[in-house]
Amino acid sequence: MNQIINDDCINILKTMNSEVVDLVITSPPYDNLRTYNDSLEWNFDIFKGVADELTRVLCVGGVIVWVVSDATLNGSETGSSFKQVLYFMEKGLNLHDTMIWVKDGGGAVGSNNCYTQNFEYMFVLSKGTPKTINLIKDKVNKSYGVDKSGIGRRKADGEHKIEKRKESSPYSKRNNWWYIPPQRSDFHPAVFPDSLAHDHIITWSNKGDLVLDCFSGSGTVPLMCEKLGRNYIGIEKDKEYFEKSLKRLKAEKVKKRLI
Repeated sequence: MNQIINDDCINILKTMNSEVVDLVITSPPYDNLRTYNDSLEWNFDIFKGVADELTRVLCVGGVIVWVVSDATLNGSETGSSFKQVLYFMEKGLNLHDTMIWVKDGGGAVGSNNCYTQNFEYMFVLSKGTPKTINLIKDKVNKSYGVDKSGIGRRKADGEHKIEKRKESSPYSKRNNWWYIPPQRSDFHPAVFPDSLAHDHIITWSNKGDLVLDCFSGSGTVPLMCEKLGRNYIGIEKDKEYFEKSLKRLKAEKVKKRLI
């Protein structure tokens, strides 16, 4: 544990025991939208091999955050993201939430004949009911301090159901779409923003849990785990990205010792 490994993720996943991972946060090389130094081959058969192993190593109550999008080919989006999430469901996982990462300004993809596309899916899948749910409550509650006595929801027949409301809190849980501007990197074409990894880690895991990123890339998930007290395994096939992610991680460990 607490390492980044330079290898093909299926090779490493096959060596792991079943039901040992609490949380997976990863983004596959979907639809070959990035070349990643020409180090990766990706198709649906390879995806199924990865999905089979992730489902096996995920513990009961564990969560997979699958960040993915679709290319547009010959005027049609591929729909690969939906095919993948449906395959996970065929393997017995629940689709707990379909979240959206809004990243306006990140370099849109898609057709010139449709509206600007600047988002990715963050499919939250779980093996049974998630055992850890620490929802972030940072959305200003506009009804805070407002007397709503006697105001209730409408019944099916249109009449109001009179309810005694509890006093509201100043903040409520955020929406399931997260606006997070892309994070630039000198050595990787598609890094996770730190806050994206950070917020999913604190939402779906607790300190001491094991978090896996099987397409570790620039090492953002291991880096955030190091900061947040989670155990982690990162797997990255590309040698260059692997070595540079190790440098990022080493710098964070040195920083922690100095504080």
